[in-house]
Amino acid sequence: MPADARIKATVYIVIKPRTNSFVWELLTDPAIFLYLDPRVTKPQFSNTVAHELHHIGLASVEARADSIRAVLPDSARPAAMWMGAFGEGFAMLAAAGGPDVHPHAVSVAADRARWDGDLANFNRDLRTLDQFFRDIISRRLATADTIQAVASTFYGIQGPWYTVGRKMAVMIEKRFGRPELIRCMTDPGRLLQRYNVAAADYNRTHSDRLEQWSPQLMGALGATAPVGSPPSP
Repeated sequence: MPADARIKATVYIVIKPRTNSFVWELLTDPAIFLYLDPRVTKPQFSNTVAHELHHIGLASVEARADSIRAVLPDSARPAAMWMGAFGEGFAMLAAAGGPDVHPHAVSVAADRARWDGDLANFNRDLRTLDQFFRDIISRRLATADTIQAVASTFYGIQGPWYTVGRKMAVMIEKRFGRPELIRCMTDPGRLLQRYNVAAADYNRTHSDRLEQWSPQLMGALGATAPVGSPPSP
């Protein structure tokens, strides 16, 4: 995460009907709610905590993302805001420790198999998200409630916000290095543009082609640098 990010939170260990752990009130009084499960191993617990702490650290520099979104057209601003949900993928990468570590390396076999199955739908999911963002920009999704209703379907257990987000992060880190990935975390246009460049490079040497973000979406975000161009400083 950015060097000026700060992690400060209250941790609550809870017994509740649902087994999920989550963060709360990131911008005011950050908290982590951790589901108490005696079956969870120490490495699994550490992975979950690292994931949630990454959310808290990234939220501490939210003003940077706000300033970038502020200069976008009104129609594009809500789409850019929802691109912040790719933070789930960034947190998966951070918790694993690196791009070559499976995000469920310490998980039970069923969780790892579920992730691998979901990741196999990467190209389809990227196309679906691309359409979602363009529907926001074109105002086919015109209200916050309708946008929220569609966006929530991309969470799932660890749905496209996680899988597509992590895949993009891995591609960018391997192509441009971690400092560039960290810059992309608060700049949605840069994130999508850098991924497109990395995907184009990958597609030139691999038969399993990766989908890229559409020119329409990139143009709406002002992220129209030519595919294959070097990163700016």
